[in-house]
Amino acid sequence: MPRPARSRLRRFRRQHGAALLLLLAVAGVGAASLLISALSGSRADVLRERQTLIQIAQARDALIGYALSHGRLPRPAISASNGQESPLPCGTEASCTGFIPWVTLGISGADSWGKLLRYSVSPDYTVVPIRVAVAVAGKRVLGRPGQEGLAYVAGQASCSLAAQCVPAVILSNGRYNLGTSVQGVAQANGGSGNVDELQNHAGFNDFVSRAASRDPQVAGGEYDDLVAWIPLKLLYLRMSAAGQLF
Repeated sequence: MPRPARSRLRRFRRQHGAALLLLLAVAGVGAASLLISALSGSRADVLRERQTLIQIAQARDALIGYALSHGRLPRPAISASNGQESPLPCGTEASCTGFIPWVTLGISGADSWGKLLRYSVSPDYTVVPIRVAVAVAGKRVLGRPGQEGLAYVAGQASCSLAAQCVPAVILSNGRYNLGTSVQGVAQANGGSGNVDELQNHAGFNDFVSRAASRDPQVAGGEYDDLVAWIPLKLLYLRMSAAGQLF
């Protein structure tokens, strides 16, 4: 074959190959777009849940950091519209329950659904110094390992000096039901039989942490809350290392 003909053939093959690669690339983008569109709802939910878990973890770290520098855990926020720590002592488990003091801690204070993180702390851990010899961590976290009912995940039926529970709990009300928006607007309960979510929303000693479900027929009803807590041993170890326990 003459050289000019071979040259034209090589150019044709290169152009044809480039066009084929471009076609495959476009087809790949189209297939990916269809896949993303098909999964966008569930993927968005998963991403928001992961982001909220990160925000809760950051809140927990900020609470521990506050204890390391102040010798105690902070009290809840003044209100849903004021993220400063309440200046008033909270002498009961109920009065020590509210919203995380996001301004005081220097965090966002909200989950990825735009709801304020709730925060409950035992009174003995909001004063300086924390009197280890008498301080009692009074928060309990329960789960549902099956249909037989609730079981303790952290703490036990009775919290005492000899049998400590948890000093603080942080929770997100999740996407669907209850909670308070960052604008301070209380969200309605649209769930059916969601007793575990209602317990978390109104409780100040006992909190429920379990698998999410949209089925109102499962034990505890619909549920999408996210719950975390500060283990007492971890708090004591960190504060002791920082010279904040006497």
